[in-house]
Amino acid sequence: MRLAAWLCVACGLAGCAAYDGYPLQAGLSSKAEVLQTMGRPAEVWPTRGGGETLVYPRGPMGFHTFMMTVDAEGRLLARENALEPRSFALIQAGMTEEDVRRLLGPPVPHWTVYFEARDELVWEWRYCDDWGEPARFNVLFDGASRRVRSTLSLTESQRPDLGFGGMRARCSR
Repeated sequence: MRLAAWLCVACGLAGCAAYDGYPLQAGLSSKAEVLQTMGRPAEVWPTRGGGETLVYPRGPMGFHTFMMTVDAEGRLLARENALEPRSFALIQAGMTEEDVRRLLGPPVPHWTVYFEARDELVWEWRYCDDWGEPARFNVLFDGASRRVRSTLSLTESQRPDLGFGGMRARCSR
């Protein structure tokens, strides 16, 4: 009975989409292989030249959003994790919600909060910082214009509301 349960779990996991698309190679893999390996994307953005960026968020508790860029012929050009400090540095005051989504992918839906007193909308993503510690990146939008006001990044151990009590966890990119 126990063996049957383990076999069901193993078969179920074998049918899951790959977490990061590791076997896929830029220049060699096709869009069909990306879809077969990664599954259905959460979002698809057109790129210059007729290509597309397929967006694969792995939250809320994951640390990655994978951007798989394919050209007009369907060849994989790039496989990148968008939730990296270099991507966060590109977020500038005045950017639109769409601009931010194209850089980072969708925020975690139930972590999106509107603060009426400040007329501010906050989007949040979980990521692994440069020191291997789980962190949260926030983009703060003006409520009326829906344009970026500012950003904020804190490790989870700095956030008492997360209930970790100052305990440090570890993660990897």
